[in-house]
Amino acid sequence: MATINTRRLWLGTVVAWVVWIIWSMVINASILGPRYEVAQQAGQLLQQPRYPFFYGQWIVVLFLLSAIVARFYVWVRGTLGPGPLTAFRVGLMVGFAAGFPGNFATATWFPLSRFFPLWWLLELWLGAVLAAMVAGYLYKD
Repeated sequence: MATINTRRLWLGTVVAWVVWIIWSMVINASILGPRYEVAQQAGQLLQQPRYPFFYGQWIVVLFLLSAIVARFYVWVRGTLGPGPLTAFRVGLMVGFAAGFPGNFATATWFPLSRFFPLWWLLELWLGAVLAAMVAGYLYKD
């Protein structure tokens, strides 16, 4: 079994994390931002988050997900081969697992426009794909 290049793994994790943060900001500020205010005024979303410093915690969650994506890519590249197709597959699988179940339940049971869980799903699913592609591109044995 080949050894893992931990320096390149961490580089991929950090750069993937930055890309995922940018993607998350685009979704939440540009696409959902104006809708958040309307939903809050309608009582469909809380005015303040339940968890203190939510935004900082979300950034930590994205870091952890980026690390998981990068590691999965490194682990499966020996079986599926290195390259963008493998990274894409890893991103699709991790993104689906991270984003679909909770947002499907939210779209089903919450009295909130399905627009929100759709974009939250895309934030996680496409974010995982982008993160995997970046991490895969940067990883070298």
